[in-house]
Amino acid sequence: MAYTETTYKSWFTRLKESVGGIIFGFLLIAGGTYLLWWNEGDTFKTAGAIAEAELQTQEADDITKLDPALEGKLIHAWAFADTEDILKDDLFGIQAKAVKLSRNVEFYQWEESSETETRKKLGGGEETVTTYNYKTEWTSEQVDSNSFHDPAYRGKNFSLASIKDQDILASNVKFGAYVLPDFLVRKIGGEVPMTITEIDKKAVQNIIQIPAEYNASKTSGDINLIHVSGAMIYIGLEPSKPQVGDVRITFEQTPPAEVSIIAQVMKNTFENFRASNGYTFSRLEMGKVSMSEMFDDARKENTFMAWVFRILGAVLIIFGLDIVFSPLSVVFDVIPILGDIVGAGAGLFAFIFGLAWSLIVIAVAWLRYRPLIAGGMIAAALALIFLLRAKGKNK
Repeated sequence: MAYTETTYKSWFTRLKESVGGIIFGFLLIAGGTYLLWWNEGDTFKTAGAIAEAELQTQEADDITKLDPALEGKLIHAWAFADTEDILKDDLFGIQAKAVKLSRNVEFYQWEESSETETRKKLGGGEETVTTYNYKTEWTSEQVDSNSFHDPAYRGKNFSLASIKDQDILASNVKFGAYVLPDFLVRKIGGEVPMTITEIDKKAVQNIIQIPAEYNASKTSGDINLIHVSGAMIYIGLEPSKPQVGDVRITFEQTPPAEVSIIAQVMKNTFENFRASNGYTFSRLEMGKVSMSEMFDDARKENTFMAWVFRILGAVLIIFGLDIVFSPLSVVFDVIPILGDIVGAGAGLFAFIFGLAWSLIVIAVAWLRYRPLIAGGMIAAALALIFLLRAKGKNK
């Protein structure tokens, strides 16, 4: 059943909070500005490292034996990443001959969700109605229910066992005559679920703690709380009828596979290539991938991440400006419709000015890193500012 809380803020309280939030707004603007500046420099330097690596990379046609001539060279090669290591999960006793053994844990927990409706009142006050709903779900982490709003659900979460996810890497992954370092082994994909036949039940039993609230009527006497079926280990009374506190664990193994790499040879293994600008580069992709395709993929990823941070930086700036100008709408909220009009205008101003400011920051950064393109960016920013000024005159 839903739980509802209703709160009321007076006009003076809202105004006080909005004025106090101006500092936070300026912090967001400063943070977004720094993020945009840093991102352009990082993108440019990463692109430089990729370009420098591409010029220096040579094909290694035969890596079935150690070649002293490749020492210190940046190479592109493909081979079968294989291992004889037997990986073991010490808690459950699960073993696999694999590149990586992964333990994934889920907890059956109460989760809180909320829906908020805000109503403005004549005189500038504001009423907020928040409805909280609760349902049980499988989660990747234990949920702290002590902060739940409904007292009826507060403190109801617990777990029969505190177990964490874990990745175990093979320490000896062969790549021809060479050995792949951990930072490349971690990039090998192709995980497949493991079928579990036997576990160390005694070790698991030692970590199980049964609280009084866990279906006390059924937990007396000799009971089986550990179930193994297919690819899952289940800790609880009945896997088909989960209850709060139950835990389920699955395992995945990453089998040996064909991979392509770009990395610098160091004796019988590899290390990151360090470009002249201090940035490092290495790459691993699944299957047989050509050198040109791998560098194209690296450039695409760099461009994609650049746009992710550009959008994030612009959003921070726009949101910060909106907070800075929020006292204006609160002042006029004594008559709600006036507050809505002023708020919409302030929001539009924050969007246009924030976008213009973002373009200026990017353009100034490009003046340092990419001066030939920066002129167009500045022109676009000035056009936005002109548009903002024209709209202001029309108003």
